[in-house]
Amino acid sequence: MTTARLQDSGLSRGLLLLMSVATGLAAAGNYFAQPLLDLIGRELGLGPSLAALVVTAAQAGYALGLILLVPLGDLVERRLLAVSLYAATAVFLLMSATAANGTVLLASTALTGLTSVGAQVVVPFAVTLAAPAERGRVVGTVMTGLMLGLLLARTASGALSDLGGWRTVYWVNAVLMALMAVLLRVFLPRLGGDDRRLSYPKLLRSTVAMYRYEPLLRWRAGIAALSLASFSVLWTALTFLLVRPPYSWSESAIGLFGLVGAAGALTATVAGRLADRGHVQTVTGAGTVLLVASWLAIATGARSLVWLLVGVIVLDLAHQAVLNSSQNVLYALRPEARNRINSAFMTSLFIGGAVGSALTSAVWVHGGWTGVCLLGAALSAGTVALWVLERVTAGRAAGKPPQTSVDQELTMATTGHRPPRPTDLRS
Repeated sequence: MTTARLQDSGLSRGLLLLMSVATGLAAAGNYFAQPLLDLIGRELGLGPSLAALVVTAAQAGYALGLILLVPLGDLVERRLLAVSLYAATAVFLLMSATAANGTVLLASTALTGLTSVGAQVVVPFAVTLAAPAERGRVVGTVMTGLMLGLLLARTASGALSDLGGWRTVYWVNAVLMALMAVLLRVFLPRLGGDDRRLSYPKLLRSTVAMYRYEPLLRWRAGIAALSLASFSVLWTALTFLLVRPPYSWSESAIGLFGLVGAAGALTATVAGRLADRGHVQTVTGAGTVLLVASWLAIATGARSLVWLLVGVIVLDLAHQAVLNSSQNVLYALRPEARNRINSAFMTSLFIGGAVGSALTSAVWVHGGWTGVCLLGAALSAGTVALWVLERVTAGRAAGKPPQTSVDQELTMATTGHRPPRPTDLRS
């Protein structure tokens, strides 16, 4: 079945739901270990610093997967790639579930992170299957699944570990990922894999070249990176706030706070539908402004649970609006290169989140909750500035004649031969 025919037929609700659940489970796998580090460390004889490396290993593996594996969706048959990555993730989760020592657990965690980028193969897959007029809704739905997986992973992890220990979390996740691999194999259509013009090294070079030759990718990657950095600031510092007076919450109660964030994530499809109606820039602009506004409520939340809840929901809603509208814009750029664009975009997003988390720890020590809120607000203000600059530069570029096409530039990037520009031809 060709891409054009798939777009004409649209994407069924059942298949969209399956792909949304699949992305959520894959994303959750990288966060299950966070509330279990103490339990894992005690059983495997790991000190706190070594146990914390479990989270680092997952992040490092995921970053490599974004760079090395996601672009393959533009080169190989996508169903085969997605199913293979989900099946491999199930195997590596089983390795974690049976790990006898810290070395095995760290290695299996890194490999799990590497292959869990199957979620980032499924997202552009869903966009390709969708009719163009439904692209925003589809992106919103699939990314809602991903964000729910991310936000609820800690809550589910704590509940499962209470039932059967930390290994139960990995056993259950492995079974679910294996089930997803089977369901994706059965219900996903064959797609792509016909273009063999690029070797793997050239594919990776062209992924990097996307940053250079797609200005919208640069702007949107920056906006989304700052947005996720702001998002990460909140969720990293939230535990520091809630364990102290006046809250003094337990770890299990803090884990349930993820349900509040899930409420904001569930509104993502609204932003997607607005984008489908031609309001994608309005959605982005409103999202960036709401990011800044959310920190006013979050700052007040140091003494008021109500304002804290309001701020968390608004921030999650705003982040989803920024992220989904940006993906909607980018996936329309080059349909044949969606996986490479997604790889470049998500790598920038991941870096933004990591930087936000790292900055939070340092700022908390010196500035407490007030310093954290100023950091989050500053990062959010950066998204507003970048969006305004994007709109200004886009308006200027619209009045200029085109020079070398993106296709020619990418050819140069992958082959090393520069195509002639119009000025060359005139001379």
